[in-house]
Parts: sequence; C-alpha cells; structure tokens
Amino acid sequence: MSVPAEEPGNPAHAIFERFLRAGQCQEVLGSFLELCQQLGVQGTGLQLYHGLKAALNYWNAKALWSKLDKKAGHKDYDQGTACAGTKCLVVGAGPCGLRAAIELALLGARVVLLEKRDSFSRNNVLHLWPFTIHDLRALGAKKFYGRFCTGTLDHISIRQLQLILLKVALLLGVEVHINVRFEDLVPPKGKAGGWQAVLQPSSSPLSHYEFDVLISAGGGKFVPEGFKRKETRGKLAIGITTNFINRHSRAEVEVAEISGVARIYNQKFFQNLYNKTGIDLENIVYYKDDTHYFVMTAKKQSLLTKGVILQDKADIESLLAPDNVNRDALLSYAKEAANFSTNYCLPELEFALNHRHLPDVDMFDFTCMTRSENAALVREHNGSRVLLGLVGDCLVEPFWPLGTGVARGFLAAFDAAWMVRRWAAGTPPLEVLAERESIYQRLSQTSPDNTHKNVTQYSIDPATRYPNINLQAIKASQVRDLYLVGMVEVDHHGKRKSDARLSAVAPGAVCEELLSWCQASTAGYPGVAVTNFSTSWTSGLALCALIHRFRPDLVDFDSVDPQDAIQTHQMLLDVAEQELGIQPVLSSAEMATLTEPDCLDLITYLSHFYQIFGTSPEAEVSKKPLSPPGTRGAILFLSKLQKSRNLAHKRSQDGAQKDSEAKRSRRDAEPPRDRTGENSDACYFCGRRVYIVERASAEGRFFHRGCFQCRRCGATLRLGDYAFDEEDGNFYCSLHYPHPASMDLPRDEASALPDGDADAAAHAPSDAGTSCVSPMEWAPSPLQPTPAAPQAGEEPGDAEDTADAGDTEQEQELLAQPGEDVREEEVPKVEPQGAKEEGEESGGRRKIILTPLEKLSLSTLNLTSEAEPEPPLKPARLRLPAAPEALPALRQGQGAWKEEEEEKIDMEKDLEDSDSEEGEEEEEKEEEDKGLGIVRELYPDPREEEKFPTWKRTLARRTRESQMKRFCRAQAIQRRLEEIEVTFRELEQQGTKLEKLLRDENDSLADQHTQWTNQLLYLVQKKNNLMSEESDLMIAVQELKLEEQQCQLDEKLRSYMNKEDALKTPEDEKAEQEILKQLVEVVNKRNILIQLQEEKRLSELRA
Repeated sequence: MSVPAEEPGNPAHAIFERFLRAGQCQEVLGSFLELCQQLGVQGTGLQLYHGLKAALNYWNAKALWSKLDKKAGHKDYDQGTACAGTKCLVVGAGPCGLRAAIELALLGARVVLLEKRDSFSRNNVLHLWPFTIHDLRALGAKKFYGRFCTGTLDHISIRQLQLILLKVALLLGVEVHINVRFEDLVPPKGKAGGWQAVLQPSSSPLSHYEFDVLISAGGGKFVPEGFKRKETRGKLAIGITTNFINRHSRAEVEVAEISGVARIYNQKFFQNLYNKTGIDLENIVYYKDDTHYFVMTAKKQSLLTKGVILQDKADIESLLAPDNVNRDALLSYAKEAANFSTNYCLPELEFALNHRHLPDVDMFDFTCMTRSENAALVREHNGSRVLLGLVGDCLVEPFWPLGTGVARGFLAAFDAAWMVRRWAAGTPPLEVLAERESIYQRLSQTSPDNTHKNVTQYSIDPATRYPNINLQAIKASQVRDLYLVGMVEVDHHGKRKSDARLSAVAPGAVCEELLSWCQASTAGYPGVAVTNFSTSWTSGLALCALIHRFRPDLVDFDSVDPQDAIQTHQMLLDVAEQELGIQPVLSSAEMATLTEPDCLDLITYLSHFYQIFGTSPEAEVSKKPLSPPGTRGAILFLSKLQKSRNLAHKRSQDGAQKDSEAKRSRRDAEPPRDRTGENSDACYFCGRRVYIVERASAEGRFFHRGCFQCRRCGATLRLGDYAFDEEDGNFYCSLHYPHPASMDLPRDEASALPDGDADAAAHAPSDAGTSCVSPMEWAPSPLQPTPAAPQAGEEPGDAEDTADAGDTEQEQELLAQPGEDVREEEVPKVEPQGAKEEGEESGGRRKIILTPLEKLSLSTLNLTSEAEPEPPLKPARLRLPAAPEALPALRQGQGAWKEEEEEKIDMEKDLEDSDSEEGEEEEEKEEEDKGLGIVRELYPDPREEEKFPTWKRTLARRTRESQMKRFCRAQAIQRRLEEIEVTFRELEQQGTKLEKLLRDENDSLADQHTQWTNQLLYLVQKKNNLMSEESDLMIAVQELKLEEQQCQLDEKLRSYMNKEDALKTPEDEKAEQEILKQLVEVVNKRNILIQLQEEKRLSELRA
C-alpha cells in the first residue's frame, strides 16, 4: 500500500497512521506486524506495549498512549502484575471476546485469541449503553473511528466495533490468530503436562499451547462440554435485518433515525404500513452508521402473503430454509418497509453487500432464546486444573430488540476478567466459582437504570457496576457440581428439565382441603350446608355466603332469592369477576343445575376464592393453602379498565343518536342481553370443546385462549385490551372497533386498587376520554375536538343510562361523565353524588394556577423520568387534584422558565456530543400519508436540531433516550407475553389429558382419581399465577401507551410555548390550553397506574 502524500515522512509514523485507518481485519494485522518490524519491537503482553510506547515517539500516538496508560493504571490491574504468569486462551474475535482479551492483557496475563474467520463483515448496528460509550472512549475509540457516537443515537456497527477492539488488543500484546478453529479441549497426558486445544488446521503451532484459563466467546452455537443450556421459548418470531449503502449525502443526513417503534403501543403506524404495502410488522428500528441499518420483526402470514416464504411449515428450521424463501421477494419486502418507515426520504436505496458479496439482507428466527445455566466451571485431570468461562452469546443469547447484547456482553467480559484475577490470586476454586455464579445472577436483570450511574468508576470489580451486589449469594457448597474431575459426560437433556416439572404431582388431598375450607367459611349461614361440589351450590346461597364471609360489602346475603337461582348466580359471577378479578368457569344456568359430572368445573372455580381468601383469619382452615397467598389486583384493575372501556363504547354509540328520549325508549323496549345460558364447554368462536385449563371468558362468553382474536385483523386479544360490539356479538382490538371510543382508565380508582385502599385515589381527578390505541390517532389536531367530545344534541347525563345495573352509585357517576367541548377553557371538577345531570350545566369550577416552574416540570415530566422495567414504579412527579385551565401567568413566565431550563441543562453539556452533518429538508405529505408522521413527530430533523441551543439539543437527546427505553420495555413485555402464551399451551395440553382421564375413567381407583384431580388443580393454580403475571404486563402496556401519548403532547405543547406571544392567534391559544389539559389528564392516568403498582407491591410485602 502506498503512503498518501499527507502522511508523515517517518516510515514508522506512516505505518502507524495506516494502522489507525485500517478498515479490514487482515489489513489491521498486516500493518501492525509491519509496525513492529519497523520499530524492532518484539515480545507479548504488556512488554510489547511498553516497547511500542518507548519506540514510537509520535504526536498522534502519544494521545493514545495517554489513554491506555490511564486505563492500565487502575488499581485492579496491580500495574499489570495481577495475573502475571497466567496463560489464557480466548476463543472468538467478536466484540465480547476481544473485550475480554483486553482486560486479561491489562491484568498481565499472556493472552492468545483464536478467530476462525479472516474478515469482519457484519454491518449490523449495535445500540450502546452509556457505560459502553465511556468504556470505548477510554480505550481510544475516537482515535480509530472519528465518527464514534456522533449521530443522533448511540450506536456502532459490529464491524467497526471489532476493528476498534482488535487494534487495542494488538497494542496491548494480545496474540491474535485468524483462520484457526477451536474444536475441543485436550486433557494433560501426564502430571507434568497442561491443558491444550484441538485446533483446525491441526498443523497450527498453537496446538501445543498450554493454558490455565479458557474463555469462550464463540457464539451461541459453541459451548464447551460441561456447560448445560436452557431455553425460553416464545411464539414464532421472525426477524429481518437489512443494510443499505450510506453515501453520506445531504439527503441521507437529513433523514431521522428511529430508535424503535413497537406495535404494542403504536398500532396506528403499523396499520398504515399494512394498509399501504401489505407488510405486517411488530416493530422496526433504523440506525444510520456505515450503512443504513434496519431491523424488524415480521409476521409469518405477511411473509407468506407477500411471497417471501413459499410454503407454510410447522418446523421453524424448514420454514426459513433457503429453499423455502424467495430471495427477491425478501429484498423487496425489506426495501419497502425501509422506505415507508423513513417517509420515502432515503434516495436510491441500494443494498450493501455481505461477506458472500450478496445483498446484506438476512431473515432469522429468535423464537427460542438460550442461556447457560452457569457462567464458569473448573476441570481437573491428572492434577492439572483449567478454568472455563463463558462470555457473549454462548453465555446469554441477547434478545435483539432490547439492545442489550453488547452491553451485557461487556459486563460479562469484566466479570470473567475479575474471576481470572481471583483465580490467579490463589483463591480456592469453589470460592471462585461461587462468586462468579453470584454475579451471573444479576446479569439478565441489568439495565442502564439499575446499574451504578457513575460510569466513570466502572472497572472489573463488580461492586463498581452492580449496586448492592452480594458476592456470597451462592455458597461454595452449592457449586460442587461445577468442579469436574476426569472426563466429562455431556447431559443433552438438561435443557428440558424445567418442562418435566410441569407434570409434578401437587402433594396433599386438595379436594378435601378445599371442601373443608368451604364448609368452615359458610358455617352459620341459614339455608347453607356444604357437603359436596355439586348440589350444595345450586341455589346460589353457598356461593353468596362464601363471598359475604370475606367481603360483606359486595353482597347482601339476606336479600338473595334462592328461588331465582339463575339470576342469583349471574349476579354473583359478575361480582366475583368485577370486584375480585375471578373469571367465571361456568355459566349461571350451569351453576344452577350442577350435577356430579360438573363438580370438576366448580372445584376449579372455587379454588380461585381459596387462592385469594385461603389464609384469611376469619375462617378456621388448614394452615397449608393451595398456593401462596397473593393479590389479584392486576387482574381486578384490568377488569375495571375493560368495564370502563365498554361503557365508553356504549356512550359513543348512543351519542350518534341525537334524540335521547327516543334512544331511552328504544333501550327500554329491548330485552336485556342474556348471558345466563352460555355453554361453558363449547368455544364461542370455533364451537369445539373447551376444557377447564384452556377455558377463558369475557362478556359472558367462553372460549379457547387461542381463539380470542380481533374479528377484523386476527390480533390476539387480552383482558383489559379488547372491545366488544353487542350488536354483532364480535370482539375487536381497539384499533378496529366499528365505533372507536376512548380507552380510559377506570374512574372508580378506589375500588380498582388492591385491598380496597381508596385513600390515595379518593380525590383523583376525573378524566375526559382519550384513546390509548395509537398516539397518532389519539392526539387530535389543535383545532379538532377530542374523541370523547359528545355529539351534537347529546344531553349531559345521557350516558348514565348505559351503566350496568350492578354498578354502585358512585361508580355510575364516575364512569358516566360525558366529554366536553374541547374549546372550553375550563375543565369541570368531579361532581358530588346526586348531581350527575345538573352538575354538568351548573356548579362551580375549580382552578389551579401553575407557576412557570410547575409548567416546566409538567412539560419535561417524561423526559427526565428514569423508568425501570422491573422494580416497582416510583410515585409520579406531578400530582394534581383536578385538571387545570391554562392561565395568562403561564405565558408571562415563559422567559423565566427558559432561563431556568438553560441553567439546569448547562450542567449536563458533557452529555452532548452530537456532530451531525448539515443538510436541508422541507417536504409536505398528502393527507393519506399522515400516518407516516410518527417519524417527524418522534425524531426531529437533524439539520434543524443542530441549530438548537445547547439546552434544547440536550432535551432532544433525552427525548430520544426515553423513546429507546420505552421501545426496550415494550419489547421485553412482548417477549414475556409470548413466553407466557407458550407456557399456557403446555399447561393446556397436560390439563386436557388429565380432564379426559377424570371424565372418562369411571372405573379408576379412588386414589388414582384423587391424584389426577390434584394434578389438575395444580395446573390450574399455575395458570392463575400466569394470568396474574400477564395482567401485570398488560398494565405495563397501558402505561407505555400513556407515556407515548405524553411524549406526543409534550412535543405539541413545546411548539406552542416556543412561539412568541405576539405571533399567536386566538386559535393557537385555545389549542395550547387544550393540549395542556390533555397532558394533565394523561399525567393523572399515569398516577392511577403508579398507585396501583405501589399498592400491589405493598400488599404483596404484607402477605
């Protein structure tokens, strides 16, 4: 390679410059070897590094030496002597393998790294956490790659990351060998020998290299013998990655990146994509790096319809096999999705090429994610020990939408280096293993929010990274099985261990225990004598007594008519579902005519009550409950939410009729909907038999969970997130409901909270209806009425008539309040009881005056919050007893809050490192393409952003970070929901078999019958626990939707607030007031969710 004219005259300096700029693996290795030869430097490890530093006195190298010296001077490395004499073999030159090799070299070990390839060709882009950015900068990443983290999002291509780390590793004396494949370990042949490796080619001189430590970073398909793998399986998930050539033109620079858009909280965007292109996705991400990188999750049916997958096959491997994929259709599919998501603004999309010189588009399956059960082990043979550790994908396969792969990979590399340091210090092997496993327990839960915030202090010491880490969580006695002596026998069945547990027999006579509890709980009630699970319950008195014993506020036992058993049971089923979160298993007609064959259904239903009340001190029952006590607050809350949504839909339908009196007459003339005669054994949708464990219910209908889908789009429906049309009897997702209405949180917040704790929610404000379905659909234009606004001619109070008869007076009042005209500048307060109709037209108004600082806090609420996906949510930062009206004082203080914001943001200028290139873009889209506005709304024009002052650029950066967090949380929720769905199917298969045995084997032994019943109830309880977890996740989904709404409203509010008062029209002022009102409503709804989460957490702690 010739030396460019601008390179220095000194040959060594010129070679060093080529080394810095080298963009291929072999070019890096060649230029480094040439540099060492030119300088006459030899050796390995830190000896080589110090030789290079002494010989290369070049200004551009000195800055790099300074960074590496500072890194090597950390106390953990003991001046490069902590692991002196330790010989390590690292397998795999991926980012995690290289990062582990660097740390081992800094510790003073001799490090040999093997890589089976000779090139770095992966263009895919990785999201970087703050600590990874700081870590790479400390290693001199900017010297090797000048554009490192200069875009609007923090990311880097895998290829560039590998090149950076390879160069650092070489400078620190790591011996890198390419085109060498690791096959297996070779135990020492005698007491004088050491552990070696079987390599390909076998002629490699490294075949005789003896080592003390093996670190495997060879990917998920290569794990050394002795490690057991386990998998988590979700529903079918097909990912597509594609890379387009980035010419860095002005037009390309102007296109905003997308940190992530997910269907779970933005259905409208994906519906528009499907309507226009036929492409059906779950999510999509766009990063701009060396290439334009897109990654998305596609639905199988969409791929079949578009001809990407030729034939539908049950086996995933066969489904995505090359001979079953139309490559041209796949390219067209990926290109169209990329064009749509960027508003067709990327010019001349041309595919980048992969290492096979083919268009860089790949389709892969991530249905199953695997991880190792342990992070390390020790093998001993002939008195010689070797320490084995895993990092990267072979330790934990990352779930790509979370952007956790490289971050957790680096953390694991640090943990592995700490383990080697402890090993080299002479710590007993079992203690080393116990400490490593204690740290490994934390890895899967790590996020930027639950690791130490001071990333500058991070080191290989776990205490600098993990708050409150307990390094003795696992004792040495618990890891004896990780110390292997002699030859290893591979257990190929280890990963299925968890599945076998599902069929375990629940101990104890569950039926007898349940019957005793029911007898004790209903004792003393007139007319109630529980002797069995059939005829004792037909009148409804026994069930009424059971509910009344623990919740006398819900039913009046004395008013129950035993002669009208069907209506009594219907009332009790409704109460249990709406107030206790217990879904029915039988219809009211079936409950009133129970016979012996039906007792299995009743036992299942009563077990829910036992799960809630089984440990209550009021009843003298066994001290051994069927399952651990817990709150069903999440299920109950979603039941309330669904009830509120149904009433909102009714109001929307009734509002379309202007003549309210005619409407009332028509409704009075119609017979009430009969829900008492539904057959619980037949699926409402498919008509086939539905067994107990697979049975679900909604709106009095019984069905298979898998059949509960939107009538129009086939989307899976869940409790708290569906719409039901009484006229046609069909269920819909909220996006496809024939008459879209608001999707409010339940306004009877007090009764929705666990343990009936109403104090915190008693004064929560009423909230006008706003849709959570899609921010783009929900957020009205400034001059348009909100979806909750009543139709012309609708009288306040009309919606009262849609309230169910079983509602309390307070609940009717809260749920029946109609919307208001958005042009009003005042918002009504919650009226007292008895003033439902009059209070809408008259009555006082309550106002709250916001100071400029409060206005700022409201406006920036979502940007500065740090949402954690796993720990309980923190209390909201803004608590308002009622929605305020916009006041002139807000505009008067606009200048003050801007100055205050600038002072606040100035302290964080070090976070701003955006060197976006200049460009220009201004283009309007037609009305039919308004759904594409998600890109413009969420991701500002880069050229415009560069003109912003520092404080505003920092706010924009925070907005993007919050969007990334929201996307990651959404994907984690989606993944867990899919895993739960797969577990449900496994439970249903086992439960169906057991129920068939119980119903068909009439001549079976009594002991066998009891055992089968116990097993079935055990499965039912596991199902109940899964339903509770699913409900918790659905509440988190509601919160994500509200966060998305808040983000959209915040952007709109800022656009008005940044406008000079003199330029504002009266319409602008009204629109600003309306947006502020809507923003406060969203904040109030989030407060309710936060209260629920906190009360649920406290309830579980008390239990």
